[in-house]
Amino acid sequence: MATVKLSKVIEKMKLEIRTPDVDISKIKITQPDINRPAIQLTGYFEHFEESRIQIIGFVEYSYMASLDKKRRKKVYEDFLTYNIPAIVYCRELEPDPMMIELATKHNVPVFVSKKSTSSFMAEIIRWLNVQLAPCISVHGVLMDVYGEGVLITGESGIGKSEAALELIKRGHRLVTDDVVELRKVSDETIIGTAPDVTKNFIELRGIGIVDVKALFGASSVRDTQSVDLVIRLEEWDKDKEYDRLGLQEEYTEYLGNKIVCHNIPIRPGRNLAVICESAAVNHRQKKMGYNAAKELYARVQNSLANRRNEED
Repeated sequence: MATVKLSKVIEKMKLEIRTPDVDISKIKITQPDINRPAIQLTGYFEHFEESRIQIIGFVEYSYMASLDKKRRKKVYEDFLTYNIPAIVYCRELEPDPMMIELATKHNVPVFVSKKSTSSFMAEIIRWLNVQLAPCISVHGVLMDVYGEGVLITGESGIGKSEAALELIKRGHRLVTDDVVELRKVSDETIIGTAPDVTKNFIELRGIGIVDVKALFGASSVRDTQSVDLVIRLEEWDKDKEYDRLGLQEEYTEYLGNKIVCHNIPIRPGRNLAVICESAAVNHRQKKMGYNAAKELYARVQNSLANRRNEED
């Protein structure tokens, strides 16, 4: 099961700690969702999601401020006996000294965020969904071509990195070479990223390792990209029938999501970068409602129908 260290959440969300004596080094987040414990603060703990980060907004804060000291202590005690990974006060609301004291006693870290409650919730859920999404690693190159995420796959040495380098020179952006980490963030979307070790590097046989960001600038790379199209490179086989119209889409599957896939045969003299660009633009057109293959098919059918009418 994927986890995220609490220290990484603190850094990403710019949280300010209010319980410095609590050891957070071993705390890990396992759930992408969060919880606003409004009903728990009234004493109802059935179905309480204690493994989630707990968010205190203005409503919860005002309710606790309205309670007398004895009642408030009882609520805090009941709430903090659960194994809560972290409590975050939004809108720069400061936790009262009693909360700080009891949270430290129960080893529950408390933080303050400057963001409003709704914006903080939206941002942390989106970020945790990516970080905790199911993840696999595949061999290939991921490029941003005209805004489309193009995953180029194929056997080692077939020319994936060379095609990526040509695409970079033509103004497109590299996400990762050789190893692509794929994360399923929804039933429709898979996000690709680079491992930290190989980020911004390309391996070219005969030359070695090339730092794309250093050679072509920061605009030639990006950190993440959705995978919209897969181009599978393969050696030309004269006995194999290749699709020449593209009326029927072919798909490949990653993490249960189907992605459009083109099998491209490789022969000397074929410009892979131009083919990848054309595939990306064609895929973009199809998403916008225009299919060149269907347009050609319709023209042929109309032409045949007109001929038959003339003969009649």
